Amino acid sequence: MPLPARRVAALALGALLPLASAQAQDMARARQTIATLASPRLHGRGYVQQGERRAADYLRRRFQALGLQPLAPDYYQPFTFDVNTFPGRLSLRVGAQQLTPGADFIAAPSSGGGQLQGRPIRLDSLIFSDEAAGQRFLHEPLRGRILVLRQRDAERLRILPEVFAQHVAEAAARIELVPGKLTASLAPAQAGQVQLQVLASRWPAGPSPVRLAVEARLRTSYPTQNVVGMVRGAVQPDSFIVVTAHYDHLGRMGRQAYFPGANDNASGTALLLELAAHYAQPAHRPRYSVAFLAFGAEEAGLVGSRYFVAHPLLPLDRIRFLLNLDLEGTGQAGATVVNGKVHEREYQLLENLNSTGHYLPGLAPRGRAANSDHYPFAEAGVPAFFLYLRGTPTHYHDVHDQAETLPLSGFAGLFGLLRAYCQRLEHPL
Repeated sequence: MPLPARRVAALALGALLPLASAQAQDMARARQTIATLASPRLHGRGYVQQGERRAADYLRRRFQALGLQPLAPDYYQPFTFDVNTFPGRLSLRVGAQQLTPGADFIAAPSSGGGQLQGRPIRLDSLIFSDEAAGQRFLHEPLRGRILVLRQRDAERLRILPEVFAQHVAEAAARIELVPGKLTASLAPAQAGQVQLQVLASRWPAGPSPVRLAVEARLRTSYPTQNVVGMVRGAVQPDSFIVVTAHYDHLGRMGRQAYFPGANDNASGTALLLELAAHYAQPAHRPRYSVAFLAFGAEEAGLVGSRYFVAHPLLPLDRIRFLLNLDLEGTGQAGATVVNGKVHEREYQLLENLNSTGHYLPGLAPRGRAANSDHYPFAEAGVPAFFLYLRGTPTHYHDVHDQAETLPLSGFAGLFGLLRAYCQRLEHPL
């Protein structure tokens, strides 16, 4: 619930008072957490080789070692969902060059499987401006063929009559040439067509034969879980501050490529664990209960957090505030606070604390956004911020988001800011 104006003003004044002893987080431990979560043995924390389950078991053991009280049996809140996966062969040869999965090409989220070879058909951009070209394309037989088109033209197909999209879907394979970077994702369904995305810079200028093979498997009712625990408050245990982060990522794509997800979101998970380690110490026992919710299946559409909101393990109306942590591996440019323009008084308190404590280079408020696990809670009326750090590198949903690339420039500062913010929430004047 939003704080009254007079209470927020008092809290802001309280920011000038010395903070209670708040030992800094263990940066070496945080780096090791990120390295572990992003390692090949966790398979990108996805839905091939039970990568997400391995990650969840790691978190469960960390929660248990800290002595967190489980919010569900063995810290697991189970649920199921549908997800398309690429567990086996994934190869693409164009002319004489063998392209590398992950680096040169990826499977589109809803790609089907299959093996094909032949000379591809190139979609002519004239179909968007010339009626005769459009009619020629509609009469070109595509069944069993490989269609190549620019990503821009794939997006522009939406402005044409549905018959064009239906015709494109008749091709056995569709290859989109991407001009910038490859950005992978997940889908809950599978198309009846092989769909690949290839870096345009790796595609030859002239016509070349193509040989491809994709193994795709649609996993229906895939069992996964949220990992949930808490530190019980010493004074008002039925009031909650909630810290959330998603631990899942995109997993493996073929036998060679995996998506480490170091910034997204091993970094946020590591920060959640550091806050849990702080509050689990008897000297830092909070007045309110602090719940730590590590969500699964965020990358599949906020599935884990939506499930928690629909099946809450604590009363949603007793949550004083929720802090969602995602993309916390950089920070040279400060942080963005999603919902900062929604909860203006609470954001001003955060801004005052940062200005006084010099935790981060700066904060920037943002409005509503359905871009992480805070969103289902906010839609249910729970006051929430999603804080993400800004800076470099900017690897996102690609194979380059690796632990060794993260500077963690703002990690310690954000830890300190969140501690200060929670302390002010717990000690209103």
